[in-house]
Amino acid sequence: MKILTIDIGNSNICIGCVNDHRVEFVERMHSDRRKTDLEFAVLVKTVLKLHDAEPESLHGAIIASVVPPLTDLLAQAVRKLTGLTPMILGPGIKTGIRSIRENVGADLVAGAAAAIEYYGAPAIVIDMGTATAFTVIDGEKRFLGGALYPGVALALESLESGTAQLPGIQLTAPKKVIQSDTMAAMQAGVVYGNAGAIDALLDRIEDELGEPAAIIANGSLAHLIVPYCRHQITVDDELLLKGLDLIYHKNIR
Repeated sequence: MKILTIDIGNSNICIGCVNDHRVEFVERMHSDRRKTDLEFAVLVKTVLKLHDAEPESLHGAIIASVVPPLTDLLAQAVRKLTGLTPMILGPGIKTGIRSIRENVGADLVAGAAAAIEYYGAPAIVIDMGTATAFTVIDGEKRFLGGALYPGVALALESLESGTAQLPGIQLTAPKKVIQSDTMAAMQAGVVYGNAGAIDALLDRIEDELGEPAAIIANGSLAHLIVPYCRHQITVDDELLLKGLDLIYHKNIR
């Protein structure tokens, strides 16, 4: 069964197809609140066409969103394009996660569901989007909560806009932390600073959890930051879409 999975974040919309629990593709587009449902329908159609996926081949659709104004627009876009009414991840939807609160972000729920299924519990999920969000699941598959701080791109944007003499930079990782050049120093601070923040929070989370946990990271910048962390972290770009697929199937049985 092929389903369309859409994760709407503050910065990006992640679109993919999952066929018999296998992710066929993942693409990202900008979360532009000025677009109409028709414009989003065209964009989704383009993504599907790029991957030779016909709208008629889809059996269902599911949306997770942390941007309410875009939720209805994408749902309408999916209906226009496919004739399907997408499932919206929210209250009343079965997730397989215990003790979860209704105000938890849909993206965190999807990531936690996939982490439990594919990596086991306990698990720590690091979602590196506009914010860097840590989600903690204990060995009983209970949602414990987590931690949140400004994401990599947001921190860099703040640094560039809030300082008169610091330039805009391309976000890459220099070979060392100590730099004499301003641009390289900014790169070192952002990359190694975020890697260090992740390590520090993981140390504290593991202390509070009291047992080893699988650690999984996702998000467009995870591949840049995670290699410089000192913890064993698996980067899984497909994590949220896998979670949406699992949740969809839990709710159609």
